[in-house]
Amino acid sequence: MLTAHLLATSTVGAGTPTTDRVIATAAAFVALAGVIIGGLALVRPTSRAGAGSRGAVVALVAAAIGVIVGGFVVVTADGGPGTGNGIVGGYVAVVLGLAGVVLGGSALARSRRPRRA
Repeated sequence: MLTAHLLATSTVGAGTPTTDRVIATAAAFVALAGVIIGGLALVRPTSRAGAGSRGAVVALVAAAIGVIVGGFVVVTADGGPGTGNGIVGGYVAVVLGLAGVVLGGSALARSRRPRRA
């Protein structure tokens, strides 16, 4: 019981950047970029930012990286929120990454459809 209490106590300040927090935050930003690029590719399939299937593929790759790295942070975290393990950022990266995968996949499916004349 004493061990569980020691593991649950926070040894790091709330604003202190740890390696795990920085990695989780970076993964969340990469996943967010996947969401933004996937949304642009879905809304504007022929614009420069979306660029059809290229934007969809970039969104899928960025979102997948966010999911993988965020999932790794969540799986390897020793404690809960506030312990400096980056678990909150890892969950954010996973959720945003999954949203980016859906948007990028939808944009890729739309760009592969034959156009009607």
